[in-house]
Amino acid sequence: MDTTFYIEKAVFNYRVAAVMIVDNHVLIHKQVKDEHWALPGGRVELLEDSQTSVVREVKEELGIDVKVEKLLWFTENIFDYNNKNYHEIGLYFQVSPLNISFNFHKEEFYGEEGEQLVYQWVPISSLEKIKLYPEFIRTSLSELPEAPQHLIVHNYSI
Repeated sequence: MDTTFYIEKAVFNYRVAAVMIVDNHVLIHKQVKDEHWALPGGRVELLEDSQTSVVREVKEELGIDVKVEKLLWFTENIFDYNNKNYHEIGLYFQVSPLNISFNFHKEEFYGEEGEQLVYQWVPISSLEKIKLYPEFIRTSLSELPEAPQHLIVHNYSI
């Protein structure tokens, strides 16, 4: 069971995300119907630790195994999406593929879950041109923190 709670017009969400960087490109994804992008990941399951969760999510979405390198950001993310207020706790982990044959594609591609999510490797230097949430990702990936950072991000609409 996902650690997500729905309360009338609000949602509490506990999410993990994978920061996967290869040759100065980062992997991002979006739901096909959306205009905005995010880092791959998903909801933590009840009684599952966050590192296990990010490894599981990448395996489910891309069919590859990854190694968790380190926690980069712990976020409290408050935003509006689809006419609902979200309060999201997000943990962003730097990960590395264990299978060296996992290459990046220059064009968009679908993952293991079919055509609901589309993925793309994007040069980190081009992120400021992309509608990517949370917004701090667009500038923070060019210089990853040495130690985990706690960020509070709020009051934006998707």
